[in-house]
Amino acid sequence: MARRPTTQDVAREAGVSVTTVDRALNGRAKVREETMRKIAQAAHKVGYHARGLIEQNIDAAVPEMTFGFVFIKKGQEFYQNFAREAERAVAARTDIRGRAVIRYAPSQSPEDFAKALESLSHCDAIAATAINHHLLAEVVSDLKARGVPVFSVLNDFAQGVRRNYIGLNNMKIGRIAAWTISKTVPQPGKLAIFVGGNRWHGHDLREVGFRSYLRENAPAFSVLDTLVNLETRQLTYEATLDLVRRHPDLKGIYVGGGGMEGAIAALREVHASPRVALVVNEVTKESAAALREGYVLMAITTPLRTLCDDLVGHMVRSVREGDDGIAGQHFLEPHIVLPEML
Repeated sequence: MARRPTTQDVAREAGVSVTTVDRALNGRAKVREETMRKIAQAAHKVGYHARGLIEQNIDAAVPEMTFGFVFIKKGQEFYQNFAREAERAVAARTDIRGRAVIRYAPSQSPEDFAKALESLSHCDAIAATAINHHLLAEVVSDLKARGVPVFSVLNDFAQGVRRNYIGLNNMKIGRIAAWTISKTVPQPGKLAIFVGGNRWHGHDLREVGFRSYLRENAPAFSVLDTLVNLETRQLTYEATLDLVRRHPDLKGIYVGGGGMEGAIAALREVHASPRVALVVNEVTKESAAALREGYVLMAITTPLRTLCDDLVGHMVRSVREGDDGIAGQHFLEPHIVLPEML
């Protein structure tokens, strides 16, 4: 008859003392979470009969936290990837028992964003991509008063009351786009820029960065009036066709937010080979194909995995440490993708 595994076997496999295993079992003294997990793994490996008790003690020592996330454009590949990375980052934490709750605002109206935020008031912390509007500042202020910190992601909103902004330095992103087009296009001409809407603070900063770089360093280029595409494919497609028709000296386009698929489709339709330098944000199946074909000159991408890991880390700390009264910014370095990198 096989010998029944003992605490000595567990201790030997885990590389700890029998006393430590005993403490993990009876919970009379605190054992570090990392050590508890090592003991639990060893108990599984040797087939120790009381391993379930060790796991219960681990669960009792690890706090539960629920994190809410608000995104837009549920059908867009980028936000689908974002949601998956957020869920992964929460699940990967070993210091908490985390749960991610995802909400999508059905439109860009402040009311829809406000409802999405309010629906997550039961969470320990919330992260959101949303527009600038006084209604959202009021909702975030109310959540803060109830002890629920809110983080702005990609686009900064509710400045002064939100806990932290995490994303790219959007002024820098606009300047990178302008640098790339002005250094690549052989002859100056007209340039166009698309933004998602007038209340996207990040898009405003990208536009400012784009225009300021050209004023300082490439004044021979002229930038047309900014076009608002509501981050939709169809509006961008129609506006791009109109741009090419009305401006035969159009040399470049920067799509500062979503809707790049429309610009790609329009340029393919009117030009048998690439003639307009197009810079976009994010790599999706469509933008990757356009990069390979030359219709996209460069894509500036958000490091979603790093962003989500950093974001969840900030959210965990905010729950554990409380509000220190400091509203900060956490910038990530963008990834630059060129055709030869694919």
